[in-house]
Amino acid sequence: MSYASLLIHLELGHPNTALLNIAADLAERLSASVTGVAVCQPMLMIYSDGYFPADVIAQDRQRTDDEMQAAEAEFRATFDAHVKATAKGIDWRPIVATTLLSAVLANEARCADLVITGGSQTAPMLDQSRHLDIGDFVMRAGRPCLFVPATLAELALDHVLIGWKDTGATRRAVRDALPLLRLAGRVTVVEVAPEDDLANARMRLRDVACWLSRHGIEAAPLALPSTGDDAARLEAVMSEQSADLLVAGAYGHSRWHEWVLGGVTRDLLLRGNRPALISH
Repeated sequence: MSYASLLIHLELGHPNTALLNIAADLAERLSASVTGVAVCQPMLMIYSDGYFPADVIAQDRQRTDDEMQAAEAEFRATFDAHVKATAKGIDWRPIVATTLLSAVLANEARCADLVITGGSQTAPMLDQSRHLDIGDFVMRAGRPCLFVPATLAELALDHVLIGWKDTGATRRAVRDALPLLRLAGRVTVVEVAPEDDLANARMRLRDVACWLSRHGIEAAPLALPSTGDDAARLEAVMSEQSADLLVAGAYGHSRWHEWVLGGVTRDLLLRGNRPALISH
């Protein structure tokens, strides 16, 4: 298994420098084709007396055109400088839609093995016409998603940490992460469990490490006792061990697509200081 194609989601209205540099580096290392996509909605029209100023509509359209052109220029400038990635093929898709951005981007994910985005879960509170609801997107995508903090200079893979929870979503996440795990210098599989379940946790982690070894990946199992705040516990381990990337599973419930990542990693993702690969 490899990533033959990457879908790169650019947010409008601000630079996507870190995201693009990391995506270009991955495309070269994996010899993958790349598709850039930017999605937005037109201004929401709320009619009171049946009239809406035409100049406001025109200004919104011009803003959209300007932001799309800027995003495309940034995308093409990055990948024009990466010959190997360009040789595999690049594509650009600007999309203005009236439906949920998360649903639109999830549809575009059909063309890729991996989606790379820097979208923030809290951003829709600021501007729902430009920013993605990450939780809803993860639940719809059907593809692994790599989340890149805006402050990240490069995606180092010296140490990858897997946040294990014995669920189907986590198993799929680890399977989906195999191409990145093969690039990692070392891999640690961590499960945070109650004291009375630590023995079972160690057994589960041994199974996971054994399965990974059959794919040519050596992983160290690490079972840790829960201290009440599993997110903080896992974050502390990531800091102590200088982990570069978190791999975790996502699961959700209800018709509103409420979501939790691996039990605790939603909190880690929203803090935005480390990259994470998430699958549902």
